[in-house]
Amino acid sequence: MLPSSFAEYEQYAEKWCLATEPERWAMRLSTPMPVIREFYDAFTPRFEEAIDYCDKFPLEELPDDVLNLLHLVYSMILVSMAVEVFGTQKPADSADAVIDRVSAPVP
Repeated sequence: MLPSSFAEYEQYAEKWCLATEPERWAMRLSTPMPVIREFYDAFTPRFEEAIDYCDKFPLEELPDDVLNLLHLVYSMILVSMAVEVFGTQKPADSADAVIDRVSAPVP
């Protein structure tokens, strides 16, 4: 699913390579913190490298494996908030917070 230079993250690809923000938000809310932390700890060292890799391609022409890597980056952004800010999947005192995006950047 991912470029060969990021093959060590294949184990996370099926769970975290999600195309939309609502999907990523739902995955974060439904994933136990130890699993979130495992993904965060594994991907953090190469996060900026992954962004640089994706930047080598025009957005309109991303190969599927690079698009999946970009989706992994997007998931990491949501996951990082859970790890670095909240310490839990769900923001504290958020009641039943949901993300209802009416449009989203593409890809």
